[in-house]
Amino acid sequence: MSTYDVAIIGGGIVGLATAYRLTEQYPDLSLTVLEKEGQLAAHQTSHNSGVIHSGVFYEPGSLKAENCREGKRALVKFCEQEGVDYEMCGKVVVAAEAHELPELDRIQKKGVANRVECTRIGAERLHELEPHVRGVEALHVPGAGIVDYHGVAQALADRIREHGHTLRTGAAVRDLHPEPKGVAIESTAGTTRARHVVNCAGLYADRVAEMSGQEGLDVQIVPFRGEYYELVPERRSLCRNLIYPVPDPNFPFLGVHFTRMVDGRVECGPSAVLAFAREGYRLGDVHWDELREILTYPGFQRLAAKHWRKGVRELLQSISKGMYVRAARHLIPELQMDDVVAGRAGVRAQALHPDGSLEDDFLIMETDRVVNVINAASPAATSALNIGSLIVQKHLADRLRQLQVPSDRNGALEGDPSSDA
Repeated sequence: MSTYDVAIIGGGIVGLATAYRLTEQYPDLSLTVLEKEGQLAAHQTSHNSGVIHSGVFYEPGSLKAENCREGKRALVKFCEQEGVDYEMCGKVVVAAEAHELPELDRIQKKGVANRVECTRIGAERLHELEPHVRGVEALHVPGAGIVDYHGVAQALADRIREHGHTLRTGAAVRDLHPEPKGVAIESTAGTTRARHVVNCAGLYADRVAEMSGQEGLDVQIVPFRGEYYELVPERRSLCRNLIYPVPDPNFPFLGVHFTRMVDGRVECGPSAVLAFAREGYRLGDVHWDELREILTYPGFQRLAAKHWRKGVRELLQSISKGMYVRAARHLIPELQMDDVVAGRAGVRAQALHPDGSLEDDFLIMETDRVVNVINAASPAATSALNIGSLIVQKHLADRLRQLQVPSDRNGALEGDPSSDA
């Protein structure tokens, strides 16, 4: 059995972007991608809001802030190169009430620190941009957009295949076994051997990290389901582009917002409720072992004790269309029950610490042979190409140099300190 230089576990956008960056920098590398589903990009990549994030919400200096800014630029360039649908339509972050203005100030300061163009506007200018939105003030962020992330993933896969690499679906990883010169990956598709492994397993990234023998792993993935409603076609004019609320600083999710999609649909959402399975896209999807693992985890118990009132409201919103619409009217007061129909849902893989705090940044750890991308929640899709560059340059370059895999310096990656990009 041949041994690959690198095997990537997970065929979502982060795994594919990492593989793509590897093929750019190391054209002679032997590479494979293992995906447990029958198709690529089946989970978070294809179930998110389709937004190209600007970076306005993230802590300055964090991996999210840095990778979002550079990743957005790389994403737009890739879409233009590959003909993937996207549009930089801009968004507004709206303070619907005066008491939300201090938090709007804080967001604006973050945006400025992150070098994101964001302009404070009053109610009159807000009305010009989004005539149906109620707000006292807002931030206008022109550098946000919308994109077909599934199309991006497919284009990445096409380029990887063109370089002669394999993308194996139906390969759910069951265990990792260290060997003298690499790792044996046991999956439902058989055994794959690689000198180095990159774990981009998303909702199961912590499980794979445990298989790798990762030390210092003090987080567990807890799945949160985000449910969307969709505006009926004749009421899509209620939202021109992207409309976000000022988030509650005491709750770790953004809240219900409105998103125009590249295909013309307009979504309202998402909610944020505990999923009863790691891939629990519906309220009735229950995986009892996974649910028991979540409910007995001290981190979740502490989080639930702190936010139980908000959690109950989110669950009731999930069950009651009327409550969901009332929450959405915070931004668009004229929204009526008949204006929306139930849409799709996604599940966010959120790393949670034992003390109940959410890991608020991307989290990448490593063993001798495995790079574990453990927390890659939003804006990971926007940031994916730069996350791929980061993994290649910071976590894999020395390893591949020891294997004497030649590097193509003419293919310097965006974000590479030695490049002009």
